[in-house]
Formats: sequence, C-alpha cells, structure tokens
Amino acid sequence: MACIYSSSVSSISAKLNLTSPPNYKPKFVCSVGGAVAEPKAVNATEPLLLNAVRGKEVDRPPVWLMRQAGRYMKTYQTLCEKHPSFRERSENVDLVVEISLQPWKVFKPDGVILFSDILTPLTGMNIPFDIVKGQGPIIFDPIRTDADVAKVIEFNPDEFVPYVGEALTILRKEVNNEAAVLGFVGAPFTLASYVVEGGSSKNFTKIKRLAFSEPKILHALLQKFATSMAKYIQYQADKGAQAVQIFDSWATELSPVDFEEFSLPYLKQIVDTVKKTHPNLPLILYASGSGGLIERLPLTGVDVVSLDWTVDMAEGRKRLGADVAVQGNVDPGVLFGSKEFITERIKDTVRKAGRGKHILNLGHGIKVGTPEENVAHFFEVAKGLRY
Repeated sequence: MACIYSSSVSSISAKLNLTSPPNYKPKFVCSVGGAVAEPKAVNATEPLLLNAVRGKEVDRPPVWLMRQAGRYMKTYQTLCEKHPSFRERSENVDLVVEISLQPWKVFKPDGVILFSDILTPLTGMNIPFDIVKGQGPIIFDPIRTDADVAKVIEFNPDEFVPYVGEALTILRKEVNNEAAVLGFVGAPFTLASYVVEGGSSKNFTKIKRLAFSEPKILHALLQKFATSMAKYIQYQADKGAQAVQIFDSWATELSPVDFEEFSLPYLKQIVDTVKKTHPNLPLILYASGSGGLIERLPLTGVDVVSLDWTVDMAEGRKRLGADVAVQGNVDPGVLFGSKEFITERIKDTVRKAGRGKHILNLGHGIKVGTPEENVAHFFEVAKGLRY
C-alpha cells in the first residue's frame, strides 16, 4: 500500500481560526502489506464510509471519532449551559440534531453519529434510570431476581423513542449522503451490567455473582435485551441510519469462556436477526480492552470490529482476518500531543491497517479537555490522506 497525504489551506482550520505549525509537512508516503480482500469497483453515490466497509475501492480511509459530538467542543459547552440535563439533550429532537451536527459543521467527518446514549431504551423497557452529572448513570431499581426480570418489557422504539427516529430522518436530509449517518445501541451484556450493578462499576461483582450463581436469571435478562436491541437497530435503519455501532463496553470484563456464554451468543443473535431484514446494513462492534477476545469478535457476524488503542493495528488486522473490516485505533490521549505527533500516529495507524476496509477512528471516545484545534488537525490530516 502507498499513502500520499496532501493538504492546501484547510477549511477546518479556517472555521476554527487555526493555522498549521511552521514546520508542518503536508505530504507523506507510506507502504504496508496487509491481508485485506481485493477492493471492488467504487460506487460514487454511496458515502465513503460505506464503500470502505464493503471493500470497494476508496482513495483514503474514512474518518470519524467516537464522542465527536461532546464536551470538548465549545459550542456543546454553551448549549449545556442552557440545557443542563443530559436526558433533555439526548431526548429532544431539535437538541439531538443540533448536537449531532456540531462536529459535522466544523470538521466534516465521514460519519455523523446520532447524539444519544446506550441506556436511552431502558425507560421503554420498564427500567427507570437517570444520568446525573458527576455520578453517571443511576438505575433506580437494579435487576437481580427472577421477579425483577419478569417486569422488564420488550422495547418498542416507535412508542418510547420516536425522537430517535425523527432525529435520524432529519440527519439524513441534512448530511445529504456526504457522510454516513450512524446509529448505535448497547450490547446485551453491557446493558445488563448497568442494570444489575445499579450504574457504573469498577469490579462488576454484582453481575458476576448473578452470572456464576444464578445464570438462568442473567440469561433471561440478556435474551430480553437481545430481542429489544435487534428491534432497535432495525428501527434506526428504517429511520435513516446507514450503519449502526454496537457498544459492548463491559464484555471485556469477562474471561474468554464467559464471553462465549454471556455475550457472544446474544451479539450473534442480534446480528443474525438484523441481517435477515437489513442484509446490507453495516454493523460495527466496539468492545474496549478487547485484546484477549479479538479472534472471537468476528464470530458475531458483524461487518466491522473497532479496536481500542491497546492493540497494535497490524497485529489486530492479522488476528481478525481478511473478511472483516477494522475501525480505529488511535489512542485518544494522542490528541493532547503536538500536531506533529498526532500526524505521525495517524500515519502509523493507516500504514498498519493496510489499504481498504479500514475506518480511521480513535480507540475510545474523545476525552474531556481535548484541545479542539487538535481535533481539527486530526481531521485535516486524515482527510488529506491518499492511498
């Protein structure tokens, strides 16, 4: 693979009133071998991200960033002053659209992800919760017994989250196929972790106690989440999402053998169900800290595996195999470095990923306090790449 990076005056930098450093080098060439399927002919009517995922010929890797709409942006901070409740911001159509488009208007990423939360469906499943500033998610009535699970109802997106569908439809019109509109959901084990633990956790003792002492209860809960999240993905696709990312953030707290029992079957069930109705919808799976599970992740049937930064991209490619696309995996902390350092890490990641079937992204969400000008530089360099 050969990569050429070139850049003129950046529209991103202009929007943020930024200038490139005096020793900034606007071109680079890189080469790498990779076990990636031969690219197919490009379909210019599709967004770049979709073409890349499907193995079609593209001139550069598409780029977007997890949590690209969020607290590092001044415009978001200003909006939060007027609307301090996270649930208001994520459950009001106008606010969801505005926040989702904030990074699009400045950086023009190749993916525009819906501003929402993986816990958004919980209320519609009879699991009351809130997200409190400084504390994170709080589940008011944690689920730990058969009786608790019996109270959980199947999720009906049309009834409980119509604002998600409305926002996705508006985003498709606003973005106008210049980028892919992305939806997302939480994976069953990760959702179960929150509702069993009662919120965030460091040790996951409550859900592991349930898994290892009363597995039937946990499996019953996981099944309800699997059925509901498959339906939620289908709903998002019908309303405008062109790809959907599944976040299984806490599955990597499981050993490989326990992942195979409590996460993998339910992820596969979701993928199989969605593919029956939406066979061409790309599904992306992200699980932070997944180095010990990499070979198992493609067994879910997803189209893309998103790697975190603790995995070397070249090694991750080899372990995943040629049939699945890869996303990632620059360390979010890199964005606190110099522009030259950011450039080098982007080059290294793209070089190791090889040509095609790669979405350039971070290995996790953008950190609070990340300099906005460095995010602008990330996109400027990424969009100037050429294979």
